[in-house]
Amino acid sequence: MTRLLAILFATLAAMPAFAHDAAGGEAPQSMWHGFLGGLAHPVIGLDHLAFVVLVGLAAAGASRLVAGPAAFIAATLIGTLLHVNGVVLPVAWAVIGMATLVLAGLLIAGRQVSGPLALAGFAFAGLFHGWAYGAAVIGSTPMPIVAYLAGFGLIQFAISGVVALAARSLTMESPAWLRSHTVAAVCAGVGLAFFAIEAKTVAAGTVIPVADEAQASADHDGGHVHDHDHDHD
Repeated sequence: MTRLLAILFATLAAMPAFAHDAAGGEAPQSMWHGFLGGLAHPVIGLDHLAFVVLVGLAAAGASRLVAGPAAFIAATLIGTLLHVNGVVLPVAWAVIGMATLVLAGLLIAGRQVSGPLALAGFAFAGLFHGWAYGAAVIGSTPMPIVAYLAGFGLIQFAISGVVALAARSLTMESPAWLRSHTVAAVCAGVGLAFFAIEAKTVAAGTVIPVADEAQASADHDGGHVHDHDHDHD
């Protein structure tokens, strides 16, 4: 299992550069580029990757191994299509960040995340994750989008499946860094970091226009004063 994890991590490390070279950083215009983009994008986005790993950890403790990942992955595909068709999901970054922190917290606390409520939560989070990645295929034709969705779903299922199988096979004698609680804590840290970055970006985007407006107003008032002095002279 350790060798399998090493192979997976090596593949994930090489995939983003491979897909970037193939697609050129643009919306895919062929099925091959779409498929490569779908494979790479969940790996490039560490916040998304963290949640996929958490879904796998949650599946390891559930009676039905594939139910949670299936609900999440199906919802990500739907979310991507929603974005492509112009549907807007508000504050997606906040939902993604909070979902990561909540799921990580439950796993760190040793709670079993399964059952209908958990599946609904996975699906809800998946909609926003998929929607966020829908921007990658805006401007593509239908077939590259289909190929993108195929790669997108396949890599997520592979990651969550390997994580679930690995977590089930681990014992208390395993290295501490491989145990589920430690992995969940690392994922929580990744989610928190990205949540803070996005929150700062949003806050800056809200404050800067106000500051610009204040500066423009000051310049406008200054111009009036200058004109008034000129007219007075």
